[in-house]
Amino acid sequence: MREAPRSRPPGIEACGNVKREPPPKLEAAVGSRHIGPMSDAFPRSRMSRLALALPVLLAVAGAGAWWGLSSAGGAGVPEACRASVATVERLKPLAKGELAALVVASPPKPAPEIAFTGPAGQAMTLADLKGKATLVNLWATWCVPCREEMPALDRLQAELGGSGFEVVAINVDTRNPDKPRAWLQENGIRNLAYYADPGGKLLQVLQRSGHVVGLPTTLLVDEKGCEVALLKGPAAWASPDALAVVRAALAQRS
Repeated sequence: MREAPRSRPPGIEACGNVKREPPPKLEAAVGSRHIGPMSDAFPRSRMSRLALALPVLLAVAGAGAWWGLSSAGGAGVPEACRASVATVERLKPLAKGELAALVVASPPKPAPEIAFTGPAGQAMTLADLKGKATLVNLWATWCVPCREEMPALDRLQAELGGSGFEVVAINVDTRNPDKPRAWLQENGIRNLAYYADPGGKLLQVLQRSGHVVGLPTTLLVDEKGCEVALLKGPAAWASPDALAVVRAALAQRS
């Protein structure tokens, strides 16, 4: 039987497809005049002053570069996520192969404040999961690539899930709340607890923050509650590449 089309929230595409407009043409100008020959745009007096100021500018730039290098690993990192810098460094070389699209957070930052319902229907936020690392996956039954990667997420939970790690797959269907549960049951997804946001507010929050442009979208959050990586689109979550990433987040050896 042919399945009826499913509704999706406005602005959300399946598989992270995003329309990219060509960049606007830029024209450089000085004041209201376009830059022409150097003699027209920059009189000789201005050129003289620029020549005198150039050594000072270079000295300031050099000092800034030295400061940036000397403060690497600490500058710009929120206090709550300073301990997550080591996790990020472990993850960087692992964004390859099946997880080449993984964007490692630099610097790590507190996970977005999103609300959803837990397995028992209770109100939850990501803060409630602090103390364990989580792979937060957003999916919907109308999203074909979401459905295709659910078995791999289920296997990942079976392989590494426990007190220190959980795959938190949050369903974002807004119609027929019983349908996602039924789909998981029918397709043999047994290891994932059921999380959901039937109100659709979670996607709005993550669209505004730039986390979501399509589904599926997956965030890797460490045990301190800090976002350490983001992947927009589907991935082979039960592959050796994915297992290596999760183990690195857990500081485990393969």
